[in-house]
Amino acid sequence: MTSAQSSNTNFSETDFNLLEDSEDADNHTSDTTATRLSLQVQLDETYLGQRIDQVAALVWSEFSREKLKQWLKDGHLLVNGNIVKPKHRCEGTELLTLEVELEAQTTSQPENIPLNIVYEDDDILVINKPVGMVVHPGAGNSSGTLVNALLYHFPKLAELSRAGLVHRIDKDTSGLLVVAKSLEAQFSLSKQLANKTVYRVYDLVVYGNIIAGGTIDEPIKRHPVDRVKMAILPGGRDAVTHYNVKERFKDFTRVQARLETGRTHQIRVHFSYIGYGLIGDQVYMNRVRVPAGASELLIETLRGFKRQALHAAKLGLKHPRTGEEMLFEAPWPEDFTHLVNVLRSENAAY
Repeated sequence: MTSAQSSNTNFSETDFNLLEDSEDADNHTSDTTATRLSLQVQLDETYLGQRIDQVAALVWSEFSREKLKQWLKDGHLLVNGNIVKPKHRCEGTELLTLEVELEAQTTSQPENIPLNIVYEDDDILVINKPVGMVVHPGAGNSSGTLVNALLYHFPKLAELSRAGLVHRIDKDTSGLLVVAKSLEAQFSLSKQLANKTVYRVYDLVVYGNIIAGGTIDEPIKRHPVDRVKMAILPGGRDAVTHYNVKERFKDFTRVQARLETGRTHQIRVHFSYIGYGLIGDQVYMNRVRVPAGASELLIETLRGFKRQALHAAKLGLKHPRTGEEMLFEAPWPEDFTHLVNVLRSENAAY
């Protein structure tokens, strides 16, 4: 296994939150250039009876369903070499062919924002994202995001959905994420995420004493009232987090968590649900909890830690072109390191 890393011998736990898990057909093949796309997929019986626009959206999830419907109507997306209507029902034996010139997939503008690049080649880019950087532009965040920085660093990313992003981490979570530099790489990485073969390990510090490791397997969906939050609710999407205890303090625990799935806010929601909210989490913890007898330094540190104590520390994947197993590591940022050091000195268990 190749290891490309920013080393920290004491690094630890992490939190990634993926964009929605994507699915691709196992028999996907393609040949791409910078701006022209040529893709073929041989369907099988699992698609029997489904509308062709729905099938295309499953197979080529990097594009919106509306875009694919338009390509069907314009003759860019053919079924067995023929133009069909979006409501065409599949027999499960069709060959889908997509021939199209790629257009800019984003209206975001390039911005000269420094990037902490852990690894880069012709296919992928691995970034160590700092605390406070929004990954993707949205309401109230039209500039200064990772996407803006990526478009400046590699302008061809404008041709890819979400500028090559295949997963994300929250604004106030630090650490690793991978970006695809070509559509082929984006398909491959999305498939790895869907198949749960991407290795994602997170460092976090929680309130309370966790005795031993375990697995949290609880479904997550949007909170029905507070739309900023996610919640554990029946009918939510499957969400699985594996964890183990790395360091115990008197009133806190340092934990290592590995994501099997990647739902929005997954680690934060799961640990809040089992009664061990993250230090600094201003969404799922309603207040700073200061232990009895805490020193002034500990009180100051807890109240001054304004973001969830969460860091995406390890990322393992197969290179989309070579198939090589790759492992990347990122050290704790300064604020996380300071927090742990203060807990060691001011809240030692023994």
